[in-house]
Order: sequence, then structure tokens, then C-alpha cells
Amino acid sequence: MNVFELLSSKGHEQVVFWSEPELGYRGIIAIHDSTLGPALGGTRFWNYNSDEDAFIDVLRLAQGMTYKAAIAGVNLGGGKSVIIGDNRTRDREMIFRAHGRAVESLGGRYITAEDVGTSVDDMEFVRMETDSVVGVHGGSGDPSPVTAYGTYQGIRACAERKYGDASLTGRHITVQGLGNVGYHLCGFLAEEGARLTVTDIDQGRISRVEEEFGAQAVAPDDIYSAEADIFAPCALGAVINDDTLKVLKVDIVAGAANNQLATTDHGRILHERKVLYAPDYVINAGGLINVYGELHQWTADRSKRKAGEIFGTLLRIFEQAEREEIHTAEAADQLAEDRIQKVRHLQRSYV
Repeated sequence: MNVFELLSSKGHEQVVFWSEPELGYRGIIAIHDSTLGPALGGTRFWNYNSDEDAFIDVLRLAQGMTYKAAIAGVNLGGGKSVIIGDNRTRDREMIFRAHGRAVESLGGRYITAEDVGTSVDDMEFVRMETDSVVGVHGGSGDPSPVTAYGTYQGIRACAERKYGDASLTGRHITVQGLGNVGYHLCGFLAEEGARLTVTDIDQGRISRVEEEFGAQAVAPDDIYSAEADIFAPCALGAVINDDTLKVLKVDIVAGAANNQLATTDHGRILHERKVLYAPDYVINAGGLINVYGELHQWTADRSKRKAGEIFGTLLRIFEQAEREEIHTAEAADQLAEDRIQKVRHLQRSYV
């Protein structure tokens, strides 16, 4: 693995490796682009198969945050951090305080928050060592309701584009992943009258959604072949790949998971099959908007209204894709890169 080739190929500015073996902490922080402002991105706690997998993941996630901030219209750059280890551990204080020290070493260039495998309580430990953290108690807190609301509005935009009507009443929607975001998303969809088919690796989460929202459940691998109008991936990434495309039977792919496409080529394949794809970093930007609101003392209602703008943003992307005869992921990248390039003429990179 050529580290510097990987960094330069996607334009990453900085990567920090931090190790405190006595505390059980191994972390990587990546800053992709700070043109628009300090890099913001959550901390993912995951048991990666290898250090190389962790490194590649944090680079992908950081780049996604750059594009997410740009397309959401907020003045933040893109960054991300990963902690390598078992996120089920109960002995968390020293791990996250060590992570806070790593974040603090960047002098405000990077701001963290919760992500997969971490919680608001974990961010409180981080805050013991740095002020460069959001999503803590007394702040914006858990971003998942706003993320879910933005995703819900994005699904409505997809329905508007595909069917000529944003209503989801009677639409059959499959939801993969019933964590905090997936659970709240099911609530919004059920409230509008959508028919839900769901899956998760946690039976407790499935039972909760079945009981509260009348959802039907299928085995994790069966969610891809379920016939439906809309597929909403809300778990981990790369779920649109060579294998799942063989069995996918939906008109729309629109969910909150990051990095849903295994490769950019899979976005092209969806386009060729006339499956409308909502670029993940656009539709799931509600969490970023939530913590941006915390930085600027927004009310909860203002953050939710801003997340609701994802509806219009996606319609612009769909129009751009049609005009340029490209797939929607390419169109989103174009709009994000255009905003970053224009801002470069106004100010220097954040320091």
C-alpha cells in the first residue's frame, strides 16, 4: 500500500495516526479538505479486519464528509476518524479521552462527533480533552432524528422525481438497518402510511419496529431481493454491489448509510437500469446539519428546517444528471466540487 499515493489521489490534506497501547487506543484521523471551514466528521469505532482496511475506510469517509458539507451549503470541511477495536467494550473512558487528545493535537482543524459504534456519552469523554467536539449533552445531542428526517424528505424527493408525486402513502419501502437513524426513519415513513419491510442483525430492533410501526421483517440477506418501490439502506456501506444488483427489484435506492455504492461504476449501472439513486452523502446530511447548528447555536427547529432542504437539493441533482446525461452520484459530485472551487476564490483553506 502506497500511503502517499492514496492521499494524493483523492486530495486529502492530512492523516494522523495515534496509538496509546496502555489505554487500548488505536485511532486514525483524516482531513480531506478544509477549504470551506474546519473539517467535521464523526468518530467510528469498529473492529476492522486490518489496519489497512481502517485506513482506506477513514479516507473514503472523510472525502464523503467534504462533499456532504459542500452540497448541504454549510461552511465546513470534511474529515473523519476511526478507532480500531471492539465497540462493545464497556471500559470506554480512557479510550475516548485518548481520542480527545488526538483530536486536540490538530488545533481546531478537525471537529468530531458520534458515528457508528459511538455515543453521546463517548463524546463527553472526548470533551474532557478537547473543545473540538459536538453532539454532546447540552448541545445538539443525538443527531439521528434530524438525519432520519432529512432522509425521509430525500425519499419524498425521489418519489416526486420517479412517480410525479412526493406522497409515500401506500408505497412499499424496504429498510435495511434499524439503529437510531433507521428506527426514526421508519417512524416518519409509517406516519405517512408507507408499507415497511425491514431487517437488522439485532432481533430486538426488529421486534420494536414490528410492534410500533407494523413492519414486516425478513432475513438480512433477503432484503435485497424483496420486491418493493424503494430500498432504504441504513446500515453499513457497499451494499450496492455486483451481487446485490443481480437481485435488486426496486425503482429507487435512497437511504441513510454512508458509501452505499461499492464502486462508482455501480452508480452507473443503477442509472442504466433506470433505478433512481439518491447520493448517500446528500440524503444523509441531516446529522451534519444538526451538529453545524450546534456550532452556531441554532434552535432544533432551524436545524430540522435546514435538513428539510435536502428535498430541493436532490431535485436539483436529478435535474443536473438529466441535463448532463450522467448518473446522479456524478451530478452530486459536480455540484459539491463547484461550490468548493468557487469558495477557493474567496478565502484560503482553514488554518
